[in-house]
Amino acid sequence: MTAVSASPAIDVRHLSKSFNARKVVDDVSLTVGRGEIYGFLGPNGSGKTTSIRLMCGLLTPDSGSGTCLGFDILRESASIKRRVGYMTQKFSFWDDLTIRENLDFVARLFEMKNRKEAVEQALENLGLQGRARQLTGALSGGWKQRLALAACMLHKPELLLLDEPTAGVDPTARRDFWDELHNLAAQGISVLVSTHYMDEAERCHKLAYIAYGKLLAAGTSADIVAAQGLHTVAVHGGRLHALAGQLEKAPGVEQTVMFGASLHVSGRDKDTLMHAVTGAAGENQRIEAAETSLEDVFIYMMNRSRDNFEVRQ
Repeated sequence: MTAVSASPAIDVRHLSKSFNARKVVDDVSLTVGRGEIYGFLGPNGSGKTTSIRLMCGLLTPDSGSGTCLGFDILRESASIKRRVGYMTQKFSFWDDLTIRENLDFVARLFEMKNRKEAVEQALENLGLQGRARQLTGALSGGWKQRLALAACMLHKPELLLLDEPTAGVDPTARRDFWDELHNLAAQGISVLVSTHYMDEAERCHKLAYIAYGKLLAAGTSADIVAAQGLHTVAVHGGRLHALAGQLEKAPGVEQTVMFGASLHVSGRDKDTLMHAVTGAAGENQRIEAAETSLEDVFIYMMNRSRDNFEVRQ
């Protein structure tokens, strides 16, 4: 089992980064504990990938400071890179090599002296032995994902940085992948993972939500939901789309979101919200109090954040 250090896996303060005079990361501070799975959420173009690269020394911030695995992100990036496994958003292995050949190539890049043993161990740990001779180009998304994770783990990193690792992967493969992440976390390995999936977010120990470069919320899912102070009412029945349009500007209504066969209506004042919904709902529409979900909250925050790349008049 990996020894767990007392220092945080990531501890960064006031990170900022601009490209072409546009601030992509704006004053982001974050702490990730050892053995913690930390979810990083936000809309496309929000600065998640840039933030991840800043935190592990792959990019130099314009301002800010911090440590990753106890090393200074500004002065000791080389030491950080040797101890981090980074899984990029885009699958980046060779289609005309087998799974084993790909892993062996990565082990050579790391100049691993025991590379054959490390490759065999990675194949076993990720359940890839039976497909070790299969060409990578013939793999499904789920098996490619396992290969990418196996490659990340070859050099036994203390921290995994995973950039939307399950995009385009079927639900069963996503579940198996997350089971493996929790196995790794139990061994003391820290994980920072960006995702768009709410079911994955809820499997993280803690979460951070970034929108257009700014960190809007951080903590456990319960903390983030509670901090927004939203009350939610669910409406069931027909003509919900029309009801949503009617409620959009009603007093006490902050948000309306369709969830399958129901409409979630949220607001900060419980009594005003309920008065608005009961006054607008029809006889064949059933109203009930609902628990405000993580997805309700993230939609709420996203709708109130401003795109830092939008063209302003």
